[in-house]
Amino acid sequence: MNVSFTTEELAFRDEVRTFFRDEFPQDILEKQNQAISLTRDDVIRWHKCMYDKGWAAPNWPQEHGGTGWSPVQKYIFADEQARANAPEFLAFGVNMVGPIIYTFGNAEQMQRFLPDILQFNTWWCQGYSEAGSGSDLASLKMRADLDGDHYLVNGTKTWTTLGQYADWIFCLVRTNTDVSRRQEGISFLLIDMDQPGVTVRPIVLLDGEPEVNEIHFDNVKVPVENLVGEEGKGWTYGKVLLQHERTNIAGVARSKYRLARLKARTARSIRAATPLANDRIFMRKLAAAEVELKALEYTELRTLASITSGKAPGPESSILKLAGTELTQCIDALQLEAAGYYGLPYVREQYAADFPPHERIGEGNETKSPLDYFNHRKVSIFGGSNEIQKNIIAKHVLGL
Repeated sequence: MNVSFTTEELAFRDEVRTFFRDEFPQDILEKQNQAISLTRDDVIRWHKCMYDKGWAAPNWPQEHGGTGWSPVQKYIFADEQARANAPEFLAFGVNMVGPIIYTFGNAEQMQRFLPDILQFNTWWCQGYSEAGSGSDLASLKMRADLDGDHYLVNGTKTWTTLGQYADWIFCLVRTNTDVSRRQEGISFLLIDMDQPGVTVRPIVLLDGEPEVNEIHFDNVKVPVENLVGEEGKGWTYGKVLLQHERTNIAGVARSKYRLARLKARTARSIRAATPLANDRIFMRKLAAAEVELKALEYTELRTLASITSGKAPGPESSILKLAGTELTQCIDALQLEAAGYYGLPYVREQYAADFPPHERIGEGNETKSPLDYFNHRKVSIFGGSNEIQKNIIAKHVLGL
């Protein structure tokens, strides 16, 4: 694949690089570099900064506020965003529910929801998984019963990432149980979380942060106009959304950044008297990860080209998700190995999120390596477990 850049593409790269260097909020970049968690206000502010620049929706059609970028420009942007260690877009609005609304929603829904998603006036979260309905999503039980001009929603969603901050949630709900296949009778609803009957209960993870949540719905009223597309067709819409999500989960640009930082650290020692660059076993594993990343990068470019031509990402998204998440976990393991004794003590007070730089043990990204290692065990599960992705690849690519 030819990935050489034209003069115009090189000029675009320089524009993006200059923006992240000179115009992006530098306090947010500093937090990123110090491995300090961003606040809700930080996230909203940098999204609005991207909107003001006109770059908030690289994958949206231009008629809905998208950039109109070519696949190469999208590739360059993601690469420069990671190179600057700028935060990634919060996926739930612009990358997930937004494309579902402009693809399957009606004109009123597009007019009502898309501008706020684009400007990040509304924080969205995802309501798919339930207790017992994760990888087997078709077994979901949360009900939405039609009652006049609204639905009454009852049930629980779990593992809802950043649901404690969200204003709205998009949910797959069961609107019909009298069906021959479990995938039928599922609908796609948009639900305002600021109303009676919605209860958010945080789930605190190993790093002490409530990144995910349980969200309970008790006779929550949802207007029928918040149904996206046709009733009972939610499974179809949900699959399209998951294809977009899986493509984003691959995290190619971010993996390139993380590997580059790790490679730079091998020139000095953080665990012994000898630099890691002299450790042939470690360097062999690092080289293998770089080879896998390059192959993944080409697959992502082919997928971007497909999306730009108007197609939804197909089984390639499963390949990206499978290979990308395994590579993420491989890099986590290499970072933890490189951190050496800095990665051993699991004491929350020693990590970058709680202590100023002069009081930390090791560098922020070194002492954070065990937190990344444990947190990223999830990436091979969410968005459809990797075992499910292998089944999809076997069926749609290999014809098994």
